[in-house]
Amino acid sequence: MDTILIRNVRLIGNDEPSLGCVLIRHGKLVSVQSGDDLSVFAADCEIDGNGHLLIPGMIDVHIHGADGFDMMDGTIESIEAVSKACVRTGCTSFLATSVSSSLEDLLKMIANVKELSGKEPGARILGLHIEGPYLNVKRKGMQNECYLRHPDLEEMKKLINKSGSLLRMVTLAPELPGGLEMIRFLRDKGIIAAIAHSDATYEEAKQAFANGATHVTHCFNGMRPIHHRDPGLVLAAFEESSVSVQAIVDDVHLHPAIVRLLYREKGPEKMVLITDALQAMGLGDGTYLFGGHEVRVIDGVAKLGDGTLASSTVTMNEALEKTIQTGIPLRDAVRMATLTPANVLGLEHKGRIEPGADADLVLMNDRFEVLWTMVNGKIIYRRA
Repeated sequence: MDTILIRNVRLIGNDEPSLGCVLIRHGKLVSVQSGDDLSVFAADCEIDGNGHLLIPGMIDVHIHGADGFDMMDGTIESIEAVSKACVRTGCTSFLATSVSSSLEDLLKMIANVKELSGKEPGARILGLHIEGPYLNVKRKGMQNECYLRHPDLEEMKKLINKSGSLLRMVTLAPELPGGLEMIRFLRDKGIIAAIAHSDATYEEAKQAFANGATHVTHCFNGMRPIHHRDPGLVLAAFEESSVSVQAIVDDVHLHPAIVRLLYREKGPEKMVLITDALQAMGLGDGTYLFGGHEVRVIDGVAKLGDGTLASSTVTMNEALEKTIQTGIPLRDAVRMATLTPANVLGLEHKGRIEPGADADLVLMNDRFEVLWTMVNGKIIYRRA
């Protein structure tokens, strides 16, 4: 089936979603039509969307695991499992994300991601997001203190040599010794320098942005809080129009008012929805081993024994729904899960429904349940 017509779907335009149809050829979108006039189309196969919402495939730039698998566990099977789990949630591509660990374990994860890349059974791997180990122990969150260390350029060079072009993002604390040098090094390599698990002051954060940091990982979480005499990293990020921020919208990590604040300050162009999910995503409550810690998930909330939040269990389609429930318009919420992360990663053919884009598409009902997910023009998940 070289040419596929998807008809009778609601497409998001400048106003409320309206009926339209799209034509796909060889895994690419070649035409997008408003209304349901099919006279301009000829296709090998037609798919009736039954009036449901069609959006671009969502992109998760921060996910650790799913379905009982942690991508740091040293197996290719774990990364395959996350790829399969993602498409059930409408996520068609992702950054495989690490936690703070030994260099040996990081290199093993990188090797496994590299081996699977291009052969994924579900969502496609866009690259690697190395979260840690160059993080501040004062804001470590669930990161294992045993592995935290200062930025090390020689170590980073080893990671880059192993990963090649797959390394897309590194999260670090810029106030640590060597932090600014690391940011400049990453900038010069075309790798996104992101900030989190950081006790950076406002001034230190401003310096980090001036040296090339462009992204804030899980904004508000794992960083110095806002104070009227000590505004910190978050306010510094708000003042930088080029800086994008991640948001975990799961009704736990951020109060709805904070979600709205992020939206007002950064807009849909610079706010990125993520899951930050651990292996409990898709399984639910229970006890898990994550980042060298025992994590208990109760009522969908993951915590360490001392009560520290430990990643999340939210899925991308749930994050989308919860974002809309805070009062953010559908069009902007979808953008934050699709086009904005694509733009952050510099991907011109992802996260959009327009001619020339990859045919990564998701059909959703009014409850934001995923009816089917298409990757590169092929439906690889269909809800039973």
